[in-house]
Amino acid sequence: MKLLTAVSACAFALMTMTCANVYADPQSVEAAEHQAKADYKAAKKQAEADYKAAKEQCKALSGNEKDVCIKKAKADYVTAKEDAKAGKKSAHANAEATEEKMEAQYKLEKEKCDALSGEAKKACIANAKATYKQ
Repeated sequence: MKLLTAVSACAFALMTMTCANVYADPQSVEAAEHQAKADYKAAKKQAEADYKAAKEQCKALSGNEKDVCIKKAKADYVTAKEDAKAGKKSAHANAEATEEKMEAQYKLEKEKCDALSGEAKKACIANAKATYKQ
């Protein structure tokens, strides 16, 4: 009986180790969100610098050509800013999805542990907690 329990625990451990590699831990999720914020700020700053430079180039022009140049600079600026904002939101959504996946996977693995008993069940639950950072 002990051998069967040990084999079950080992099988469970092997199964969860391969699944765990698919999901990031919460610290890396936080790091990804932090990086997304930094990327957003950098992109926004670059968009502002590009806009300022483009407006400077427009000063050499006159009439409708100057008006078009300024409008194009503004359109490029708004586009770059909105692209940066969309990228930030996307990174946040990905981080949230990763957390939700980890929680669901943890619940699944914990449920699988119910088929075991005693020390094997305790080990199974502990492994699930460690694997899915619960």
